[in-house]
Amino acid sequence: MTTSEPKNILIHNIAAIDDESFLQAIKTIIDIKTQTTVYKTTNQHKALVEERIEQIEKGDYFSNEKVAEEIEKWLQEK
Repeated sequence: MTTSEPKNILIHNIAAIDDESFLQAIKTIIDIKTQTTVYKTTNQHKALVEERIEQIEKGDYFSNEKVAEEIEKWLQEK
């Protein structure tokens, strides 16, 4: 089944519904699914991202595993 088949079935079924509150609920779901978020960044944020990218390129970072190990060691010391 291609994605166009379920779409056509939904369109057909939705067209037959007269319940306004139910249609509004469907619209809400569709709005959430198709919503795009635009993030605005400041020059300071952009500079921080560029700095972090440079650190990663230099290998100056910790893996999740290393951080988990360090946390575990720290918790055992307490």
